[in-house]
Amino acid sequence: MKLSHFNFNLPAELLAEFPSENRDESRLMVIDRSKGTIEHHMFKDIINYFDDGDVMILNNTKVFPARMYGNKEKTGARIEVFLLRELNAEQRLWDVLVDPARKIRIGNKLYFGDDDSLVAEVIDNTTSRGRTLRFLYDGSYVEFRQKLKELGETPIPKYISREVNEDDAERYQTIYAKIEGAVAAPTAGLHFSKQLMKRLEIKGVNFAEITLHVGLGTFNPVEVEDLSKHKMDSEEVFISQEACDTVNKAKENRKRICCVGTTSMRSVESSVSSNRTLNPYVGWTNKFIFPPYDFSIANCMITNFHTPKSTLLMMISAFCGHDLMMKAYDEAIKEKYRFYSYGDAMLII
Repeated sequence: MKLSHFNFNLPAELLAEFPSENRDESRLMVIDRSKGTIEHHMFKDIINYFDDGDVMILNNTKVFPARMYGNKEKTGARIEVFLLRELNAEQRLWDVLVDPARKIRIGNKLYFGDDDSLVAEVIDNTTSRGRTLRFLYDGSYVEFRQKLKELGETPIPKYISREVNEDDAERYQTIYAKIEGAVAAPTAGLHFSKQLMKRLEIKGVNFAEITLHVGLGTFNPVEVEDLSKHKMDSEEVFISQEACDTVNKAKENRKRICCVGTTSMRSVESSVSSNRTLNPYVGWTNKFIFPPYDFSIANCMITNFHTPKSTLLMMISAFCGHDLMMKAYDEAIKEKYRFYSYGDAMLII
């Protein structure tokens, strides 16, 4: 399959700028692969598709306030700094993106906060937009991290043209987020409310929590027509023995195993044993799933509606079947489903 197979015309007004009023009341499209059918529901109706012993695999990563604004020394130019990952805690080295990139060179200093209480020095140019910063701060490491939190804002996606508001800090986070480290939310999980989780639990559905710290690489555009030549950025993954036991028991009992989101799917497909069970894993993955692909763990998945030519769309095509997926997307556009991070959801069974 080629990049051009994943292009479609997405009207700009379907990109969701705000989340739905209530988490579990976004719309839900249900696609049955064996029947080739498409149905329309509300997200909370998802409970009707799961029974005792079924498993949902959740990504419990937590988004940190990764977007900061500083001023360049001498000129005072406003520079956006997007924290990607911590390289060295002791030396306070961070991998970041800067915008506008052309203004920032090695040796430049950036000042943050009204009182310039946090200073960073550019020590490396890693890519055209990426830099390595060393933060200079007098306090302890705990105080330093607290300072980053105070100065940072919720990194809602760039396509959202409005200002970040107070609600975003809560709504751009799943209710089961626990382990800080993501710069983007695993958005399929944003539809779960506490009440819905409780109702699923009462019904006997088990939850297996894994962690994949979502990086911006997930959203990097594919720029090669031959998909086999696209390289994904690596993201950090943690899969516990407990999660494996929950999933493998359900697999043995031929239960429904549902990956909540493409990040959960990439995680479990990165650690499969030779007899197609889930293995514990601590490390990094740069796995890129595109058609044709033989999935080993999950037999259903929940996902949002993705943008044209994205790696996320390619994974959905591999799982759903390309023609059925494109038919579903045509229908989603016709029915005015909301796309992307704050958009509506799809259940593929």
